[in-house]
Amino acid sequence: MSRSVLVSGGCGFVGSHLIDRLLRRSDLEKLVVVDNLWTGARQNIAHVTDPRFSLQIADAESFSSSQRFDEIIHLASPASPIWYMREPVRTIKANIGGALNLLMLLKPGGRFCFASTSEIYGDPEISPQPESYRGSVDCTGPRASYDESKRCTEALLFEQQRVSGLDVRVVRIFNTYGPRTRIDDGRAISNFVIQALTTGILTVYGDGSQSRSWGYVDDIVEGLERFFWRDSISHRGPLNIGNNHEVSVLRIAEFVSSLVPGSRIEHQPPVPQDPTNRCPDLTWARHVLPGWEAKTGYQEGIERTFEWFRQQIAATMRSKARRD
Repeated sequence: MSRSVLVSGGCGFVGSHLIDRLLRRSDLEKLVVVDNLWTGARQNIAHVTDPRFSLQIADAESFSSSQRFDEIIHLASPASPIWYMREPVRTIKANIGGALNLLMLLKPGGRFCFASTSEIYGDPEISPQPESYRGSVDCTGPRASYDESKRCTEALLFEQQRVSGLDVRVVRIFNTYGPRTRIDDGRAISNFVIQALTTGILTVYGDGSQSRSWGYVDDIVEGLERFFWRDSISHRGPLNIGNNHEVSVLRIAEFVSSLVPGSRIEHQPPVPQDPTNRCPDLTWARHVLPGWEAKTGYQEGIERTFEWFRQQIAATMRSKARRD
């Protein structure tokens, strides 16, 4: 049976990789990407020539269409603190308003998939974090626009499941990195790589002991693909998807610095409410997605990411030289 799919935020970092996976589907009849290019980029999907694909430049919360879709995947939201803290109202609209609006475009019996986040756990008091953990979140803090709008969207979808039988799939994505991240993304690995390739000074906030579970994008998207459409699964989530091997921010900075001789690390005051740790409990993921795991080690993943950024910077410099 042919399927029509809508993806909000499909020009983004994770979204564009998911688009590549969707276009492998033999049952896909039409793929519509809705993106306002706030944090996404046309360049991320410039390689796509499939006639089933179309791009609509619009906000997820106001996009309208006469068509109804068999599947909707809602990814539209900035994920980097510097972006969502800069425009909190817009962030809340993208998540909650986007979900409310896109639900109206779903065919009866259709599936609604939502990319939630590990940030809903806040600054966790237990580690690793299972899906049953209710979190330690400051609802008035600087990260609240992102954390709470993700939590509220989860509530919206699971309540729709309860009262109307909505077919939902909700994932909580942990720290993800890799090619197609914005140069000005603002998160640790992309920051370190860009700093190493430009100024040679890598900025670590605090002592760098805060840890994250760094998931390479190919591994993370493999999990999303299997959960959202590829595997026959009755479980609807929430489901943690990430790498459960914690590595400190300082160790990441040291490894990136080792790739550029002469670069060095500089410590700055800690960022307010920066979580001390982030690590998924993957018990449910192993049960629901047997055989899936984040297999790419941080050194291999960072080397791939580093090379991609190096090529992007070189291409930008060549383009600038031609204009000058």
